[in-house]
Amino acid sequence: MATSAATGSLPSYLVPPSASRRRRANRIRASTSVEGVMDVVSEAELREKGFMGMRKTKLVCTVGPACLDTLPALARGGMGVARVNLCHGGRDWHRAAMSEVRRLNEEEGFCVTLMVDTEGSQLLVADHGGAASVKAEDCSEWLFTSKKTDKARPLTMQVNFDKFSEGILVGDELLIDGGMATFEVTEKIGNDLRCKCTDPGLLLPRAKLSFWRDGKLVERNFGLPTLSAKDWADIEFGITEGIDCIALSFVKDANDIKDLKTYLSRKSLDHIKIFAKIESLESLKNLKDIIEASDGVMVARGDLGVQVPLEQIPAIQEAIVELCRKLNKPVIVASQLLESMVEYPTPTRAEVADVSEAVRQYADAIMLSAESAIGSYPEKALSVLRATSERMESWSREENMQRLLPRHQLAIALPDRISEQICTCAVEMGICFLV
Repeated sequence: MATSAATGSLPSYLVPPSASRRRRANRIRASTSVEGVMDVVSEAELREKGFMGMRKTKLVCTVGPACLDTLPALARGGMGVARVNLCHGGRDWHRAAMSEVRRLNEEEGFCVTLMVDTEGSQLLVADHGGAASVKAEDCSEWLFTSKKTDKARPLTMQVNFDKFSEGILVGDELLIDGGMATFEVTEKIGNDLRCKCTDPGLLLPRAKLSFWRDGKLVERNFGLPTLSAKDWADIEFGITEGIDCIALSFVKDANDIKDLKTYLSRKSLDHIKIFAKIESLESLKNLKDIIEASDGVMVARGDLGVQVPLEQIPAIQEAIVELCRKLNKPVIVASQLLESMVEYPTPTRAEVADVSEAVRQYADAIMLSAESAIGSYPEKALSVLRATSERMESWSREENMQRLLPRHQLAIALPDRISEQICTCAVEMGICFLV
């Protein structure tokens, strides 16, 4: 697989924490400090559990058709950030969703941060033209074409980019959504590809494609900008609707962040924070620079898993979270945390363990995507996130407190005992800081 995806060899960066943060950034930080006003959810937690018992992990919900009418319930359930994905839906729907979030804050005493997610220059997105998923059967022959048609055609996928087949050879593997289905390229017909299904599976609308050769991702640079014309229009729309954060998709390097920050600064909109979505090999190669330039990071494991071998995702997530902590930048762990709850009322045990691991790594926030946007049980999914994060934080506090219990004295001579006590106090201070 692509060796450039490995981040286990990242150098150990150490940067002192920033002395100041804007209030809006603090809303998403895993910090319990309150500046002037406390929202109703935090106030209830404080009264019930005390300062040390307050939940530090923030909860992000993607707003979609399944939860638009239940946003008040989600806010009461602990939603700290409402994410509006501008890839889906139209202006009227986005405006209604943002208006409801603002109403909750202004009229009901909540403090929900409003985040928009740009579409970005998403290369190689294919669609079968139908509203639901389509099953690709074993050995079936499919045509992948950039030619646009008004209606769906059988065994045909329309790709969003004319040059999608450049550099692709007969025999290459084509993976749908990181392995939901696999094809082998059998013939090139102009700019189109005819492929045979070698691993059957479901083809979803707007499926993401990736090409592999000899076990490695076929990397190609088409020179497209990170922010398309549509993205700039979406950002302008978000500004007029009073957004707090922008999640920038498919960031390639720090310049993408700096260009957007410069644009916002010229409009005196420095309060709008930029979160870089880490979801490509290019972003991994420039990880430290991107994190330093941004106000925060989102680990978009879904899209990252399209370009990176799945077995590398856990190590990459841990490395990104650790680096963000060292650079004092908030980090959101996103994608497929409770994927089964899109259809079922309870998660799998593995999903709960995944959420717990993100909290154990001190991620500042964890995010629901399809679970809240189109799932059947958005409120239950949020309650699982909240209960799991609270229990994991409580366990972590208990574990750290155990380390503060008296230890057997090792030193005998007075100078050695003084040195031992100094070292013990330093360790305890560090542990208290983490708690």
